[in-house]
This record gives sequence, structure tokens and C-alpha cells, in this order.
Amino acid sequence: MHQTVGSSVTSPKDWYQTACKKSGFVCDAGQMAALDELEVPWQQMLEFKTRRDQFLGRSLLSPDAPKGLYLWGGVGSGKTFLMDGFYHCVPYRRKRRIHFHHFMLEVHHELKQLAGEDDPLLALADKIERSTRLLCLDEFHVDDIADAMILGRLLEALFERGVVLLTTSNYAPDALYPNGLQRQNFLPAIDLLQRELKVLHLNSDTDYRMLQMARDPIFMLSDDAQTGKQMLSLFQRLTANTQDSADFVQVRNLKIPVKHLAREVVWFDFKVLCGGNHDQSDYLEIAHRFPTIFVSDIPRFSADNGAEARRFTWLIDVLYDNHVKLVASFESALNELYAAGRHDSESQRIASRLIEMQTRRYLELPHRSRGVSLTAQVA
Repeated sequence: MHQTVGSSVTSPKDWYQTACKKSGFVCDAGQMAALDELEVPWQQMLEFKTRRDQFLGRSLLSPDAPKGLYLWGGVGSGKTFLMDGFYHCVPYRRKRRIHFHHFMLEVHHELKQLAGEDDPLLALADKIERSTRLLCLDEFHVDDIADAMILGRLLEALFERGVVLLTTSNYAPDALYPNGLQRQNFLPAIDLLQRELKVLHLNSDTDYRMLQMARDPIFMLSDDAQTGKQMLSLFQRLTANTQDSADFVQVRNLKIPVKHLAREVVWFDFKVLCGGNHDQSDYLEIAHRFPTIFVSDIPRFSADNGAEARRFTWLIDVLYDNHVKLVASFESALNELYAAGRHDSESQRIASRLIEMQTRRYLELPHRSRGVSLTAQVA
């Protein structure tokens, strides 16, 4: 239910100080300053829990109820890491942590299911409140007119019901949906976020994910005895050892086995990812969900594995267009990835993209989690 030290609950600052003692972890002044702000809603939530347990107040709807925090900053600055720490330190059962994109997919699905209600959106807010007191939304952004029209009313209804919101974003509230269709209709939602949430800029110029990946090789040879250890070490450092226990990810109605899984990093075996019956839409969903993907044992391509080569082409195009970071092991060097005679434009494009995906410039690109058209992948 919650992390404890003896009989006391671990605070976000204590949790962070423990992380700072781990080998390879870099403590950051900007993150420490953000933790001072995170301590406030954490302490308020503890006080509300104590009041409920003592039957002095069964509701979070008091005037001074914490509404939460909007944490924004650059890519790789540690926003998600801090939010995850806060989430684990809050001793509540009714709490949920979810990527914003997947939250909105659920919202649209639920609204269709509740279409018979007088006001489906308010019915959805009631449903969320019954199961969730703390809602953590990662990578909050708006690039869809349907989302923009829904969000304002839904967030207002959740705040009225005492749901505490903690969200991360690459953008300040007033920079959301900047050139969106009918943006003026979204401005009240921006005002709501600024009014109801503490807005905090995580001021760090260091992209820690990029720093880890730039420090180590990200493309390795499968037959090297050290490759497995090196990939596992990098995976553990990128995820701060916070792995998920699940052994698959679900795409459409398919369960795709994984070697390792964390919030924003997933590790596949090539045969599973490109040897099965997958198409571009599967890879697009994975690319939207995970900023970093590991793939083991990519073979040399020839006429004998043409179907796998075609799926690998789809995969790389999707990852490249979405700025997904790739860590991989290959049977051969990149200049030998395609068998003799395979010098068509498609193989040359993929080889060129793989080379670019190792560069610092590419590693510094922000992850694209939505809005990339499949038509762009065949250029």
C-alpha cells in the first residue's frame, strides 16, 4: 500500500535521498527544489487520511483540500521520475498512475459506454471519483480537438469531486494546444489548470535519459559476451530499477511477450516483435507509448527472412518518425545488415536511419507520442 520506514510513511524527499545513494544516480538541484513543492500536497493528503481514519471527516471536499500540482519541464529532466516517487509515497489505495494518451483513450471509450446517461461526462467523473482519489497523469498534452473539448468540463468535474491531480508535461499550461483548431474554446481549461493546480517548472538543463544513452553504446553485437549485461545495465539505469512485473504488453487484442518492462521503456526479442503477425499500426501504438525501446538479436536480412525484414522496416520507420530511442543488439554490423545484393532504396534508408538514431542530435529530440501519420513512413 505504501512505503514505510519503521512505522512512518516515507516522504518524497526521503525517497529521493535514498535514490541519491544508489550507484550511478545523479542528484539534481532542480529536482530537489521540486520535491519541496511536492512535499506540500503529500503532507496534506496524509492529514486528510488521518482525519478519515479518525472519523473526523469522511470527505476530501473541504475548502483547503489539495488539488494537486502541474509539473512541467524539458524532456528527460526527471518529471516522470518525481511523479512516480510521489505516487509510491502516498498511502492511498484509491490512486492511479497512467499516461495521458491512454487516459484519453479510456475517456473516449467510457463516454461511448455511458451514452445513455443524461450527462455522460458527469457520469464518467462520478465513476472516476469512486475508484480514484489521486490521479497521476504523465505527459499531459493536447493535440486533438475532441480531447480539447472534453478536458475542461471533465477536469472541472473531477476537481469538484475532490480528485487530487498530479500531472507532468513538457509544456507550461498556457503553451498547451498552441495552434490547435478552435483553441479559444480550450482557454477556459487552461485557466482552470492554473487556478486549481500549483504550477511548477522543473528547471533542469540536463536530459538524464539522453545522458545515460550517450554515455554507453546503444547498438551492440549479439555474439559479444558482454552485450546482454550491458543492455540490462542500461535498462536498469534508465528505469531506476522500477520494472513492471508484467511479461507482456497488450496492443489491440494481442499480448506481445517482453523480456523486461517499465513505465516508459520496453524490451522485446526481435523474433517476437518482427516475426509475428504485426503491422504498422501495432508498431505505431508501441512507439506512442514508449519513448525508449530495446530489441535483442536483430538478424542479418536476406531472401530467407524477407517478411521479418519488411516488418523491421516498418518498425524503424515508425520509431524514427516518433523520435523513439532504440537500444539494440545485431547479428552483424550495420554495413552488413542486408545481404549482398540488397542495395535498394528501402534498405539504404533504414541503414541511414539506424546510423542517425545513434547520434546525439537524434537522442535529444523530444518523443512524439501522438499525431504521426502512417503515410509519412513510406516516403
